[in-house]
Amino acid sequence: MLNVKTKLLLCLHSFMLQSFFSWRILLALLAILIVSGTISYSSYLAKKIEREERQKVAQWVAAGTFINNPANSDIRLASMIILQTDIPIIEATEKDSITNWVNLDSTAVLAGWSTGDDVRLANSNTYLQQRLKSYKATNPPVEWINPTDSTQRNLYYFGPSRLLQEVRYYPMVQLLIVGLFIIVVVLLLRSSYRSTQNQVWAGMAKETAHQLGTPVSSLEGWLEILRDIPGNERVVPELEKDVQRLQLVSDRFGKIGSKPQLEPRNLVEQVSNMVEYIRKRAPGKMAFHINAPAQQITAPLSPPLFDWVIENLLKNALDAMEGKGSISIDIQEQPKEVLIDITDNGKGILKKNLRKVFRPGFTTKRRGWGLGLSLSKRIVDQYHGGNLFVKNSEPGKGTTFRIVLRK
Repeated sequence: MLNVKTKLLLCLHSFMLQSFFSWRILLALLAILIVSGTISYSSYLAKKIEREERQKVAQWVAAGTFINNPANSDIRLASMIILQTDIPIIEATEKDSITNWVNLDSTAVLAGWSTGDDVRLANSNTYLQQRLKSYKATNPPVEWINPTDSTQRNLYYFGPSRLLQEVRYYPMVQLLIVGLFIIVVVLLLRSSYRSTQNQVWAGMAKETAHQLGTPVSSLEGWLEILRDIPGNERVVPELEKDVQRLQLVSDRFGKIGSKPQLEPRNLVEQVSNMVEYIRKRAPGKMAFHINAPAQQITAPLSPPLFDWVIENLLKNALDAMEGKGSISIDIQEQPKEVLIDITDNGKGILKKNLRKVFRPGFTTKRRGWGLGLSLSKRIVDQYHGGNLFVKNSEPGKGTTFRIVLRK
């Protein structure tokens, strides 16, 4: 019954993971389509406005010529064209000598003159020179030839109007908005995914603890009966150890299902006890080394869960070395945290698998659920407020896992 429920929960977890990634891919594709379409349409509008503005500048030049002709008495239409044009224009000779300008920032123009400059000499104005250089690089000028003297020519350089600038900046603004929208949606999806994942883990843990509770209680009763029967003196202690082990496993799952209470513990002693437990059950060719700067380093722990983490890491190291090699546990005390490095000289982890080792269901073993490292990281990160990660690993040389705990 337990295996069936566990498999169903894991299948649900896998389905949720696939759904999360499919939603993320769909959102990314949707964002790319929106941004691409916006940029293309904005580029089309910008080119269209550029053509229309060039025509307006040509009309503005023609209207000025019409107004300056004494033979023309009705200049109302030409004046309207002159007044309604909002495009920044600089009039210059063929030698780039500035003779006039319109629709430029008057404050910037006044600031462009240095103290003592003659305001009539526009070529000494730094702001006008900068605008002229910019307009020359942006658009070819509109040329005007004096009708009465063909040798007199003026060039009218112009820049983008405010409308054209807004159209050009619009894709960037929309890209920023779409990017913020996607970030918010992804964060909400991740939060929802983690919340559902937490419920799955908690449900699985509580169900496991519940399923173990009944047979463990029954075994305790049978154990008491066996104590009273002569001839079981050697059997009862061994059975008692197994029952205590089952109780420990049940307690661990029960604490995963709810937030455990942390209590100050001697970290060196806690790690040493678990190393000794694994040493007794490891092959004779395995060597264990504990390096700690002091005999007592205090840190807030949930002893059953923390022991589970150390046990999982040590068992993984044993599996990686296939019964022969050495495991070193280095404990380093720092002002605000404690570092625990568990190093083996086993087969190591491939680079492509480094990011997968903590994913539920990932395993390189022929047997196993692939939940040990995932549960260990969950216990360290979420319940102890620390961090568990692969410090380094090299195929054929070994792996080092690092646990970071707050003091």
